Amino acid sequence: MAIANQNLKYLRKLRGWTQEEFANKIGIKRSLVGAYEEERAEPNYDVLETVSDLFKVTIDDLLRKDLSETKGSYLAKRRQLKMMAETNVIHFVPVKAAAGYLNGYADPEFLDELNTFTLPMLTSGTYRAFEIVGDSMLPTPSGSVIVGEKVHDLEEVKNNQAYIVVSKSEGVVYKRILKSNRSKNKLTLVSDNPAYQPYQVNAEDVLECWSAQLVISKVAQGQRWDVTNLASLVSNLQDQVNNLKKKMN
Repeated sequence: MAIANQNLKYLRKLRGWTQEEFANKIGIKRSLVGAYEEERAEPNYDVLETVSDLFKVTIDDLLRKDLSETKGSYLAKRRQLKMMAETNVIHFVPVKAAAGYLNGYADPEFLDELNTFTLPMLTSGTYRAFEIVGDSMLPTPSGSVIVGEKVHDLEEVKNNQAYIVVSKSEGVVYKRILKSNRSKNKLTLVSDNPAYQPYQVNAEDVLECWSAQLVISKVAQGQRWDVTNLASLVSNLQDQVNNLKKKMN
């Protein structure tokens, strides 16, 4: 299996990914990527199948062929990989479609009715865009579009990071997530605007979770943020988060 281990390392470096980024792409822990590359462990079939789909190479080639010896220069190989990679088609969920999205989020026919777009700066993955309204996540303005990458397991959620959360109880919301070691079956959703109180949702009620990657918003016209007010807002938010952490621990 040494050839497969070497090929995984070669393909990762060909894309310019760190071990952490590569691990996220194929759904394993970073430490396992290190173990593969140092030949302390052998990649199982599921990993090989995922890598095969991601890089558009056969499993047989991964197991038997030294891909680093493929004919052509390094830059030519990088260009070829980019050409082979599927374009990330992003479905856009406007506010008016948010209610219907709860029923149709897994329905291909519903998704086909949504507008789509692509962004060149995103790596391969599953993305979706959601329009948000309201001032609960200021300074992100109402009407912004949040592009999120699919989180396949809530265990992967990172504490205090921003996510689009789709749940049975709250619908589609854009919040930061706080996790508690004592209440693993609940997620605390926190707004960036301290005027809004945090609240909890049951993990079992969460239908989808998307890690915020990009914010698309219109250029602000006229009004500018007052630095003093902004500093006060950040300070209040930090106090609120610290108080929450004390309660949760």
